Amino acid sequence: MRISARADYAVRAALQLAASRDDGPLKAEAIAEAQDIPHKFLESILNDMRRGGLVLSQRGGNGGYRLARPAESISIADVIRVVEGPLVSVRGVRPPELSYTGPAESLLPLWIALRSNVREILEGVSLADVASAQLPADVAALTDAPKAWVNP
Repeated sequence: MRISARADYAVRAALQLAASRDDGPLKAEAIAEAQDIPHKFLESILNDMRRGGLVLSQRGGNGGYRLARPAESISIADVIRVVEGPLVSVRGVRPPELSYTGPAESLLPLWIALRSNVREILEGVSLADVASAQLPADVAALTDAPKAWVNP
């Protein structure tokens, strides 16, 4: 699985909003500066997040963006899906829509298992978890594996 710049920026922007929820709406410029995200790109991402129901925008001098729901109720998967679509696809197709034959036939259950694990992790972690540096124990445990931090 590859996390695009768009997905990474969207999650980081949402985390900035989660961390600042008591401070009122945040301007896109402030989010862009705090997270080192190109402003124009961020505006496009925030518009997708607004259309997807994750953020609300307010115009005016005291305007800006804020989360549409509590950070505890927004998963990392929610954010990625709003800006990228399905969490796991193969050639742009969702795994259940694929079919293989011959020696490749067992690829389908492999892709389904991959999708299941990605969903389990990303749906099980909220913006509040990450913003407070309190990852769920089962997710945090995955980072303890010796090979987790090493590129093959």
